[in-house]
Amino acid sequence: MGVLCPSARCHEGAILLGIVLPDGRVAFAEGRTTVDREFVGVATSDGRRAPERRFRFSSPCAQGGCRQWTGTACGVIDGAMEEARAAGHQPGADRELPACGIRDDCRWFLQAGADACSVCELIVTETRPE
Repeated sequence: MGVLCPSARCHEGAILLGIVLPDGRVAFAEGRTTVDREFVGVATSDGRRAPERRFRFSSPCAQGGCRQWTGTACGVIDGAMEEARAAGHQPGADRELPACGIRDDCRWFLQAGADACSVCELIVTETRPE
């Protein structure tokens, strides 16, 4: 499958990475559950809340085909780790890594290691107001 983006859009064939909890953190799903057509239909049926505000998905990393690609890396995780440091949190500092079904193939983990994992649960793909 190659390198995976841990912040992809909802589409048939994507991997369900986790569920966004009411506090804004992501609870990671166990293993690799592939999203099917029925899931996409239900998740997009109400039209009010984007599935990406309620779930996190993973798909193959598009690199240069993604607006978050800096030319050499994913800007999302670099920005998230920078924000965490600015808020006084040290990514990766004495924290147990969350359970993750894609870590071995994850763009963010391959790019920044355990530091990326320590802020991953704080990232929601779709954050624009509804």
